Amino acid sequence: MAKIIVAGIGPGSKDDITPAVLEAISGADAIVGYKYYFQFVEPYVKPGCECIDTGMKRERERAEQAFRLAEEGKTVVVISSGDAGLYGMAPLVYEMQRNRVAGGSASDIDVVVLPGISAFQKAASLLGAPIGHDVCLISLSDLMTPWEVIERRIKAAAVGDFVTAVYNPKSHGRYWQLYRLVELFLQEGRSPETPVGFVRQAGRPEQEVTITTLGQFNPEQVDMFTVVMIGNSQSYVADGKMITPRGYYNSEERRVESGEFATAPQDGSSVHVGAVANSPLSTLRSPLKKGQDIMIESFRTIAKELKRKDYPLDHQWALLHAIHTTADFEMEQILYTDPQAVETLYKKVANGTLKTIVTDVTMVTSGIRKGALQRLGIEAKCYLSDPRVADMTAQASLTSEAITRTQAGIRLAVEEHPDALFAFGNAPTALMELCDLIRKGKARPAGIIAAPVGFVHVRESKHMVKPFKEIPKIIVEGRKGGSNLAATLCNAILTFDDAEQLKPGRDL
Repeated sequence: MAKIIVAGIGPGSKDDITPAVLEAISGADAIVGYKYYFQFVEPYVKPGCECIDTGMKRERERAEQAFRLAEEGKTVVVISSGDAGLYGMAPLVYEMQRNRVAGGSASDIDVVVLPGISAFQKAASLLGAPIGHDVCLISLSDLMTPWEVIERRIKAAAVGDFVTAVYNPKSHGRYWQLYRLVELFLQEGRSPETPVGFVRQAGRPEQEVTITTLGQFNPEQVDMFTVVMIGNSQSYVADGKMITPRGYYNSEERRVESGEFATAPQDGSSVHVGAVANSPLSTLRSPLKKGQDIMIESFRTIAKELKRKDYPLDHQWALLHAIHTTADFEMEQILYTDPQAVETLYKKVANGTLKTIVTDVTMVTSGIRKGALQRLGIEAKCYLSDPRVADMTAQASLTSEAITRTQAGIRLAVEEHPDALFAFGNAPTALMELCDLIRKGKARPAGIIAAPVGFVHVRESKHMVKPFKEIPKIIVEGRKGGSNLAATLCNAILTFDDAEQLKPGRDL
């Protein structure tokens, strides 16, 4: 009977290839695999063996080639890095066999899978013993799995307190997903002191091993050749090794035997924004215009109904504006501000370094108070109606680059005002465009207000902004947002000097 052997060749060292796999390779009539992996098995291939190598993302072609060779009566080995059944070729070969049988062919081809040492097992051995208890494996590649599905799985792993190994953590095009994973783990109560280990090129000459904590972990140190290991609530670091206990010793016995060491806090405490500060919520009333009087009373009412009373002043000021505009107290959960973002941006306005606000749509520009703009010498601009936008989108269509009008508007804005405050209340594609221009070094915004609204690319566009740590950001998380929110958050920045007295509405 013709045979296909799907063999896991381990993470990359000859010492990590199992004897069974070596025997299969040395006896194969043909070997099919990704060309990069042949360097690890070449010494064991018998003379005359046909070797078919293909490039990346050619998995289906490799499997089809294996079946064609097997149908010729050859013993074929399909090589896969790590373990062939773990993000490897084995599931694809079995699926293809099933489809071919259903189609009336390949029924006499036997498929055998030989296990290999996986990358996460090799990484774990180099880190110490991080997988001593229940483990969850998650791939961040969203090529064939929707990001919403991946995000649900990340949350489940975090809530379940699993030790979590992360495959495909990052690539040139996927730069924000690992930041989002860390954010979700912290949001779901995993302590910032949780040990995190990551291994690059495990088992290969370029091997690098690093141990840090979830709070200090820097995704910029990671690439597509890296496996990331996040500990559970019991994991700890001792003598340079990351250890997750099974439960044979209690914590006091471990302290006695290994010396005093820090364990991760168990309370899961976290704060959504920066340092806690008290802010006055009352002030003497004075004769006011009716509109401003109503707004002050509204802000006081909102402040009394907030679940938390100790927000930093600048976050509170933005939050009060957001709730006042929407009457939606969910803003308390979904409005994110970088520490001191509002105050920092106001200081740039006050000292004259921030002179322009760029918006994605005209409704945002319309909602920014004209009195505040005039008082502070700020210009608010939207490029959507600029004649050059139509020319740019038409030109792009000729080169098969489909861009929206809001994307084109942001490109023009960056050419003329690369250091503006950018406020988005409608178009996630425009926000994604700005992120791309920042990464290319073409834009250096003074700040970003990310509040696009909708159902497609909205969440992802907001995740893409967060890695830019040096840029002050205000973000309305999730699907919610809107032009009115983006505008009111601009107004919160422009009137921050009224925050301490809780006296909104000066420019009504």
